Parts: sequence; structure tokens; C-alpha cells
Amino acid sequence: MTNPIDIFKALSNEARIQILEWLKDPKTHFSPQEGIDLVEVGVCVSQITEKLNMNQSTASQYLSMLQRAGLVHATRLGKWTYYRRNEEAINQIGQFLQK
Repeated sequence: MTNPIDIFKALSNEARIQILEWLKDPKTHFSPQEGIDLVEVGVCVSQITEKLNMNQSTASQYLSMLQRAGLVHATRLGKWTYYRRNEEAINQIGQFLQK
């Protein structure tokens, strides 16, 4: 597991928590992307930015922080980056809290 402090720092922002909630069920929260499986590959950063209603720089910083904490995986395809939850890491946080 990533350093718990880094994880809790990443979770200390409402927008970052919202991103994780949306990515839990991406088909409900995001439009289909041509040729990209929202669950297997992830959601394009532009869709997340739009849904957050903020500029891309801020959204990218939030996603980078979640990635550094190990809470999301990033996949680069061409000029686009797609994000999906790291369910294993999220489950480990729950186990850590139970201890």
C-alpha cells in the first residue's frame, strides 16, 4: 500500500473524492467514448474536467495526486490520458482502517 499519509492527503479534497465516486461506475457518470471501454481503459481526462466544471490544469493536478497516492491508474493512448480506479488499493485502505 502507498504511504497512508499520501492517500489521506489525496482524499482530503471533495473534488478528488467525487472523481473516485464517478470512476466507480463510469458508465453511469460519463458518455461513451468511441473505441474506448470506460471500465477497462478508463475515462478521458477531458470528460472528468468537464464534469468537474473546472480548468484542465486543476483537474489534471487532482488526477495526478490520486495517481501518486495509488488510487487511480492512468493509461495514455495517443494524446489522451484515461483514468480508472485502482480497486485493489482502495480495498487495502479499508483493510488498513479496520486494523
